[in-house]
Amino acid sequence: MPTVEQGIKSQLRNIEKQYGRSMDELVTLVAKSGLTKHKEVVAMLKQRYGMTHGAAHRVSLVARDRVAPASQVPAAELAPGLQEAYKRLLETIDSMGDDIEHAQKKGYVSLRRRKQFAMLQPGARWINVGLILRQHQSRGRLEPAAKWNALFTHRVRVVVAAADVDHELEAWLRTAYDDAS
Repeated sequence: MPTVEQGIKSQLRNIEKQYGRSMDELVTLVAKSGLTKHKEVVAMLKQRYGMTHGAAHRVSLVARDRVAPASQVPAAELAPGLQEAYKRLLETIDSMGDDIEHAQKKGYVSLRRRKQFAMLQPGARWINVGLILRQHQSRGRLEPAAKWNALFTHRVRVVVAAADVDHELEAWLRTAYDDAS
C-alpha cells in the first residue's frame, strides 16, 4: 500500500507532466504573483493556467512551504530570548521522525503527523506548547488546555530559557507524536 508521501510525489510528477512546467517554475509563478492567501493562489492558478482544483491546491501548498518554510515563526513574532528555546523545540520535534508536517498559521505553528499532535505558539514572555495527550493527568507545568485552546488536552509554557525544553517535555512531545500515528 503506497504511503501518503508516495502519493504526493506521484501527484507532483503528474502536475509537472500535465502542465508542462517544473515544480520550481510553478513555485516561481506563485511567488511572482504576490498572492499569499491559499484561496487566492488556488483561484489564480485555476484561472491563469487552467489547473484543476486539486493540482492548484497542491502547488499552493508546495509554494507556501518553499517560499516561507513553515517551521519558522517570523523573528518579529518571537520575543527577545525566545529564539533559542524555539530553535531547541523544533530540533527536538524534528528528531522524532521525518513524517512531521510544520504548518505555519497566523501566530502559531501546527505540528501534524497523520493528525495534529502539537502546536507552538510564541507569546510575549513564553512559548505555549499545545499537546494532545489523552491518557495524561495535568500536573505541575503540564496544564489543562481547555480554557486556552479546546483542540488540545494540555499546555506547557516554555519560559525564556532553552533549558525548559527538558527530558520531561521531550517525553510529552514523543507521546503526543506516537499517538498521532
